[in-house]
Amino acid sequence: MDAFLNESFPGSIAFGALGGPERRTEIVPLATGYETRNARWADSRRRYDAATGVRSLEDLRAVLALFEKARGRLYGFRLRDPFDHSSSMAGSPPLALDQSLGSGDGSTLRFPLTKTYGTGDLAYHRDIRLPVASSVRVAIDGAEQTLGVQFQVDDTSGDIVFSAAPPGGSGITAGFLFDVPVRFDTDRLDLSLTHFEAGDIPSIPLVEIRF
Repeated sequence: MDAFLNESFPGSIAFGALGGPERRTEIVPLATGYETRNARWADSRRRYDAATGVRSLEDLRAVLALFEKARGRLYGFRLRDPFDHSSSMAGSPPLALDQSLGSGDGSTLRFPLTKTYGTGDLAYHRDIRLPVASSVRVAIDGAEQTLGVQFQVDDTSGDIVFSAAPPGGSGITAGFLFDVPVRFDTDRLDLSLTHFEAGDIPSIPLVEIRF
């Protein structure tokens, strides 16, 4: 992806960040008292304020260093969402059976990683672009595969790439940890030593980017 730094926002600060998914819904009130609702976005977009995770001057300096390297809003980077960074809905360590990626057809080698929220026809399937490669576990019909031998993780797309196509009708599942691609949502940081010592931390807005 263009304009992306493959490095992470400081983990200790991210752990205390405030934020989560945002959606855009258009609501039109009707004369009858009813309303119509339309989804303007097919996918959610996450927003965060990392100010709540700042605990020391060292934290502020780390944010400042990344802000300058990212040129403000210009470059994106990785963020570990403290609430949602595992294929397991319980947030536990990933298992190879956590998420269904589809079925083999005897010829397809590449399978995108997704995380499913909810069940049934209205379940939401979220594309995962920044898995932690070393954490990815994959199974074919319940038999776990070996990373680096039977499959690889594409560094660019995050896809699973098998060395041999899974048999037709076989179930492909995976478990993984992942990061969110974000950027600063400001080109200015208002930092004050006096305010920091008084407990007044400036806003550090971050917004998810799509690619």
